[in-house]
Amino acid sequence: MTNSDTPGKTTVSPDVLVTIARLSTLAVPGVSQMAAIPGGVNRLFRRGSGDGVRIETEENTVFADLYVTLKRDVNIREVSRNIQKQVARAIQEMVGMDIGHVNIHIENIDFEDESEA
Repeated sequence: MTNSDTPGKTTVSPDVLVTIARLSTLAVPGVSQMAAIPGGVNRLFRRGSGDGVRIETEENTVFADLYVTLKRDVNIREVSRNIQKQVARAIQEMVGMDIGHVNIHIENIDFEDESEA
């Protein structure tokens, strides 16, 4: 006998959301790497901060701030939009949570990602 209305609750750790956001961001063409989250010691005490990703949740909604280093010679606006779409889609499809915002913070440009030769 199967019952699709089995009572219970599913919780998702902020670390899972951080991992989904980080891997989705790194998969976008033009992203070189995640950048450190600015803010010194205060960032260490924020829930869900790590690997260039700050995640906050409220009710069933995810708010993400992503700190990235982009490759040189890319369209920053286009890459940022692609990151937003990719991260929002991944979180919605994998976890089923709503997206409040996905803010992109360009912290640096990687000018050493391609050889000059």
